[in-house]
Amino acid sequence: MVVGPFVNGSAVLLGGLAGAFLGTKVPERLRVALPMTFGLSSMGLGIVLIGKIHSLPAVILALIIGAAVGELVFLEEKIGRLGNLAKGLVGRFQSEQTETGLSGAAFTEKYVAILVLFCASGTGIIGAMTEGMTHDPNILFVKSIMDIFTAAIFATLLGYAVAVIAVPQLIIQLVLASAAVLIMPHTSPTMMSDFTAAGGFIMLAAGFRIAGIKSFPVANMLPALILVMPVSYLWTMYIH
Repeated sequence: MVVGPFVNGSAVLLGGLAGAFLGTKVPERLRVALPMTFGLSSMGLGIVLIGKIHSLPAVILALIIGAAVGELVFLEEKIGRLGNLAKGLVGRFQSEQTETGLSGAAFTEKYVAILVLFCASGTGIIGAMTEGMTHDPNILFVKSIMDIFTAAIFATLLGYAVAVIAVPQLIIQLVLASAAVLIMPHTSPTMMSDFTAAGGFIMLAAGFRIAGIKSFPVANMLPALILVMPVSYLWTMYIH
């Protein structure tokens, strides 16, 4: 039984409720400073995971091919479009946007952006798959700590609609963790180490993006997580 997705979903729910309740009482300096700390935390966790690497050439090869695939199919753009499905749900909260001074279009645009941030982040995908394979929820626990504050900050602007994002996030992470359970019997410690390291590289890139240092196309790098295990296996079997 996985616990990380439920902890992470609860964090988004509680953060969204608390932020909406506090509203403009949260100082502007916190809204600016905290994302920098979120980014630093993601980078730090990424560095820790990269340290578990076994076959550096295999991981780098998977990252390059995966990023190329993501760019060619416009993966990040398509994930963004999926966020438009939330527009019908956002419409139920239109009264909140009048309180914050946002127009309907601005409210929807920001809401769609954070929907993608919470549901399609590299940290969430890696964390859910890692727990499914190894029963280690620590990555999702770290994400939960960041998400409760992130959700609260966004909710000060967008209201209680942010708390609703906990539902699709929970569903996505449970599906990923379940799929990872099926993959686990076919993996080796070497493959797991390289998968973890590939996820660390993506989390490091995500940290730079969250902190506003460099906008890496993180979503376009996600195919590397699918490729890294077979590449690691082939590299270990036939080359190294």
